[in-house]
Amino acid sequence: MSYIAVVDESSCLAHGDCAEMAPEVFIVEDVARVIGTGPHELLLAAAEACPATAISVLDQETGETVYP
Repeated sequence: MSYIAVVDESSCLAHGDCAEMAPEVFIVEDVARVIGTGPHELLLAAAEACPATAISVLDQETGETVYP
């Protein structure tokens, strides 16, 4: 089982919390973008920390949404 993060760019307000928590996964310029991957716990924590709720976490194998 492998998780991936997905940013809804239209919802992202570029607060940068995701990049602070997981700089190997996210970069914030005008909006947050996914640049890598990380442990499940880190992806979920970064998604939960997003004040704009712009990050979803998906199961890469099934495509099912794990968060939110």
